[in-house]
Amino acid sequence: DVQLQASGGGLVQAGGSLRLSCAVSGLTFGNSAIAWFRQAPGKEREGIACIVSDNDDTVYSDSVKGRFTIASDNAKNTVYLQMNSLKSEDTAVYYCAAGPRSGKDQEMYDYWGQGTLVTVSS
Repeated sequence: DVQLQASGGGLVQAGGSLRLSCAVSGLTFGNSAIAWFRQAPGKEREGIACIVSDNDDTVYSDSVKGRFTIASDNAKNTVYLQMNSLKSEDTAVYYCAAGPRSGKDQEMYDYWGQGTLVTVSS
């Protein structure tokens, strides 16, 4: 049974930082792509970062490039999203997802975590 557990969300002031975690179980971690998506109120879900566990290749959306960093700890089966220089427009529910290959489309991912809320106050 594959499970993804996202955590680390909260309330932060603009300019601040947060680190999200996605703990993955029941999946061969090294053969998977793990991605972070987010969905702001009234908006579509957006893919923002992805990492391929076996080679650490990463991809970012333009909206977070240079501010967010995705990293994988294969020993802990956990993927992190370090978010710096947060802006009010980063406010959203953040989801992690796992699939066989990387991509920005949510249809490419088979397994999803429950989401964690990030609120950035201006």
